[in-house]
Amino acid sequence: MFISTVTLFPKIFKDIFSYSIIGRAQKRGLVNFYLIDIRDFAIGSYKTVDDKPYGGGKGMIIKVDVVHKAIMQAKINYREHLKQNNKSSVNCQLKINYRIKEKIILMDPKGKTYSQKKAFELSKLDHLILVCGHYEGIDARINKYIDESISIGDYILTGGEIPAMVIVDSVCRLVSGVLSEEAIKNESFSTSFTHEEPQFTRPYEYEKMKVPEVLLSGNHQKITIWKKKKQKKIN
Repeated sequence: MFISTVTLFPKIFKDIFSYSIIGRAQKRGLVNFYLIDIRDFAIGSYKTVDDKPYGGGKGMIIKVDVVHKAIMQAKINYREHLKQNNKSSVNCQLKINYRIKEKIILMDPKGKTYSQKKAFELSKLDHLILVCGHYEGIDARINKYIDESISIGDYILTGGEIPAMVIVDSVCRLVSGVLSEEAIKNESFSTSFTHEEPQFTRPYEYEKMKVPEVLLSGNHQKITIWKKKKQKKIN
């Protein structure tokens, strides 16, 4: 299995990837890890990765374009890994691309609550890409490039790095060969609040997706009404 983590803080993952069961799984070649630094894809003279939200609001929003490029790099890295480890012909390698079991997961407090069942599902993938937000999150247009959003609970963390670590740990131990079948069989697990509205920052248009016009109107009353309508109430 190949796990790519897209993050602003790749250094904090290095220890978790080298210790205990996860470290042993990596040494045995059962799991491969790759860290993608979002900052490597920043553009402009100042190499910024975030910007102020359209429509006003607190904090900074990570830009959709830089995160999208980081995700695409994760896909490229995995396919290069396949080529380097596959001795078959070019035609066979091309066919492999169509059979890749790959998912892009966004760490998001608005996502579906993580479970052991989901961990089992993810452990069967060839390539898992975990995308970590930070600050006030990622421009909502990133959802076009995401297969699924996952939350590890209804509480707020500084960023998506800790949830990603939880997923890495829980998934790796379920990868075939990491633990004994008996150990896996023995591991079983037999308030209402409102989430924030989608948020956006520059660029105004990205791959034909535009920021909602109301956020550019300057009409604070309309913006407030729009935000309230877009907020999700979860039971």
